[in-house]
Amino acid sequence: MAVLLRTFAAEDPGTWSHLVDLAVAADEAGVDRLVLSDHVAMGEELDAYGDPRRGGVTGGRQPTGPDGHWLEPLTVIAHLSAVTRRVRFGTSILLAALRRPVVLAKTVATIDVLSGGRLDLGVGVGWQRQEYEAAGLDFDARGRLLDQTLEVCLTLWREQAATYEGDGLSFHRVHQMPKPRQSGGVPVWVSGTVNPRSMRRLARFGSGWIPWGSDAADLAGAIGRMRAAVASEGRDPADLSVAGNLAPVRAAGGGLDLGATLAQVPALRDAGVTDLTVPLSVPADPGAAGEHLRGVVAAFREAAAR
Repeated sequence: MAVLLRTFAAEDPGTWSHLVDLAVAADEAGVDRLVLSDHVAMGEELDAYGDPRRGGVTGGRQPTGPDGHWLEPLTVIAHLSAVTRRVRFGTSILLAALRRPVVLAKTVATIDVLSGGRLDLGVGVGWQRQEYEAAGLDFDARGRLLDQTLEVCLTLWREQAATYEGDGLSFHRVHQMPKPRQSGGVPVWVSGTVNPRSMRRLARFGSGWIPWGSDAADLAGAIGRMRAAVASEGRDPADLSVAGNLAPVRAAGGGLDLGATLAQVPALRDAGVTDLTVPLSVPADPGAAGEHLRGVVAAFREAAAR
């Protein structure tokens, strides 16, 4: 069971201490994973989020305006992993290509070591052209840039004396220590629709898949298509985990109907979803938040066991 940490706000919240309170409460309540999203800068063409031709999702709406406040997710994870003991952290998704690969590899390995191996790296290409332009990168080459970023990270995580030859980037016998705590490097979760480029990326680099767009809305059908595409690339799809979001079911008063929402769990589990994010509004008071989350975790475990 995963819970989304809202590390963004339409306006300045004044304090972000609620993130610490929620992370501690989730850790103690038995939540499996806390998930964070990413933007490093915002342009003003936010309607692109609703355009799948530009990487968005049909009908999607960006949750803030251009002056929305977005915390950098790896920095937040580094902070929160220091005040928690067991909960895992994941990015969904990190725009990894915006970071220099050698620096990203170092940052991620450091967090993994200090957290005791509690990090999952969810990555995707994103939808916002201005974000790539602000980084001095070609938006239209974002898939290739992401592939190279992952190639470099995995090479540095796995090789003692790392050598890499790629498009515009090469190094010979580079040493980067410490390695991540997790064997083989930090698990990479690849986001995207079932298309040749993202499925090739998933087959090459992925420990798990984060469906996007229409495939996220049709998980049962999309998982079958994903498995066939990955198998055609020579990868056993049985090795891959799959993330999904429970669709919130509203009660008559407008609040979340938790029982009806969790009733979706068995069918999604049987379809092949291994990691589910539960849509929640958690009380601001830390004590009440902990009690609420313990009840949700217990109800989720019961639903998953059916």
